[in-house]
Amino acid sequence: MTTIMAGILMLGVLVFVHELGHFVIAKMCGVKVLKFSLGFGPKLVSRRRGETEYQICIIPLGGYVQMLGEGSGEQGEEVDLTAEEKARSFSEQSVAKRLAIVSAGPVMNLALPLLILPISFMVGVQMPNYLDQPACIGYVVPESNAAAGGFLAGDCVTAVNQRPVESWNDSNKGFVSQAGEDLIFQVERDGQELQLFIPAENDSLQGMQVLGLLPRQEARIGGLAPDMPAAVAGIQEGDLILQIADQPIASWYDLKGVIQEVGNRAVPVQLERAGEPLVVELTPEQRGGEGDYLLGIAPLYQSELKRFGLAAAVREGASRTWELIELTVVFVEKLFTGNVSTKNIGGPITVVQIAGQAAQTDVSAILSVLAFISIQLGILNLLPIPILDGGHILFYLIELIIGRPVSIRAREMAQQVGMAMLLMLMVLAFYNDIIRLWG
Repeated sequence: MTTIMAGILMLGVLVFVHELGHFVIAKMCGVKVLKFSLGFGPKLVSRRRGETEYQICIIPLGGYVQMLGEGSGEQGEEVDLTAEEKARSFSEQSVAKRLAIVSAGPVMNLALPLLILPISFMVGVQMPNYLDQPACIGYVVPESNAAAGGFLAGDCVTAVNQRPVESWNDSNKGFVSQAGEDLIFQVERDGQELQLFIPAENDSLQGMQVLGLLPRQEARIGGLAPDMPAAVAGIQEGDLILQIADQPIASWYDLKGVIQEVGNRAVPVQLERAGEPLVVELTPEQRGGEGDYLLGIAPLYQSELKRFGLAAAVREGASRTWELIELTVVFVEKLFTGNVSTKNIGGPITVVQIAGQAAQTDVSAILSVLAFISIQLGILNLLPIPILDGGHILFYLIELIIGRPVSIRAREMAQQVGMAMLLMLMVLAFYNDIIRLWG
């Protein structure tokens, strides 16, 4: 429940920022704002201040700013207004002002990361150490895209589709732009250069790890489950496992196979603790007498808290903002061209989950997730789909070209089509969310 509430709260912040953009520019243009609403449906809280009613509604999946002379409602475009009211009607404003008002919401969402990401970088960002290291493979997941492509543990990726790769971070940045395409890897293996191929039907959208390529991870203990074999045998956090029975352990990924092979036999485990060798004896166990044999250990993920000064944080924030915008635009483009599966579309449930999980970590993670979702919300609203801000922008651009407004009837028909498209998209997004939950 805490995760859900935290996720809804973070989503509410982004909706507020979006609607605040519309509200502020409308006020600056002299337009009368009738309602400022967070959420849809029945009101939970409502208060009138001056000429505007501010409200929070029961369905927390969006919001709206209702202006005088907007649309076809009770105080829409076709209502008879006094000269004074006309001067404050949205429909009576110049095309430039209407464009500014409608664009302000998505622009605020796209601009928000420029403010919050520098704060995140100044507070400090926890970064896994491997991201800055060469993209050398510690383990290839069996039956994965990478395994089918011929990758082996120890391979070091130096380029993907002729784009140089110097680190794991470099490799992951380039994969969205390559989604839906054949991938040609330049790989260094035992001092030799070779090319490995992964066909277009891959999961590259989410980076090398989803392809089945995992970074090097030594078998060092980062966590122990109480009353499990490792804790009972006296193993401690920070210990490095070197050998189990007569099987040497080169990385964390070797452990599962060796432990299943050992079964429920008592075996010696060779460790290194603070640079000194140590041997303990333990017996793997099954939970409830079935399933995999377990030791009750978790790996030590080495990471570093990086803090930046003001100027560096602003630069990093701007760079990260542009990177997120670019990745989102490329994703949308490849989605419409069919190069990216619709299974990658997430809905409100996914958004609330991601936001809620971030809310339970630290300030930096919260701000990073807010920035990521804010950019997606901004770009989604700029799509030229009637009923979205992008659809209204399209109508106003047409008005600029033809010299007169698009008729209300034409806009209403287009908005009905847009609503149908949006509903289908939401059904697909909810379906994907549910499949992920049950998956």
